[in-house]
Amino acid sequence: MKKVVILSLLMVVAFNFSSCKSEKKSDKETESKMEVKKSTAAFSLKQSKNEINFVAYKTTDKVPVGGQFNTVNIISGGEGNSVKEAINNTEFSIPVSSIFTKDTSRDFKIKKFFFGIMDNTKLLSGKLLLTDDTNGVAEIKMNGVTEKVAFTYTIVGNVFNMTGTMDITKWNAGAALASLNTACLDLHKGADGVSKTWSDVALNITTTF
Repeated sequence: MKKVVILSLLMVVAFNFSSCKSEKKSDKETESKMEVKKSTAAFSLKQSKNEINFVAYKTTDKVPVGGQFNTVNIISGGEGNSVKEAINNTEFSIPVSSIFTKDTSRDFKIKKFFFGIMDNTKLLSGKLLLTDDTNGVAEIKMNGVTEKVAFTYTIVGNVFNMTGTMDITKWNAGAALASLNTACLDLHKGADGVSKTWSDVALNITTTF
């Protein structure tokens, strides 16, 4: 009888041990499938350092207020055998929640009273097109509207830098701008006592491959 009990216990232990091995193998297979295949291209935006900086302006004296977006997702393209090839025709999206101005109160107001007023604008999306060796166009979608922003760019070694200016009224964002100005009424007053939020926003984007 004891032999039968011992034999049964051994069978149970063996079964559990084999089950654990099977599960571990399955886990490893799953992890392997989840691994993202790294790009073999000489230049890849997904593997580069991307800095998306902007400058907005307040008061009638046009005082600059800087900020950045900490996240950019490459939707299509973004690879090539040269910097120019990697940038051209790249499609991207930027979560507005990733805005960072070094002031949490300001970040909150921009998200709620500016982007929050717009039509389904949780993301800024677009496409980069290089028209020649120094100029390009960014097609940017915001507030349900797609508009073009002309920019100039340089390539120095492995560093791409582009600068341009957005006039956000082109994206039917006048109401959003007014909403933000109301939320920041006193903070956007200058020496003349007038509260003003400008519609132009300067862009400065740098990619280091």
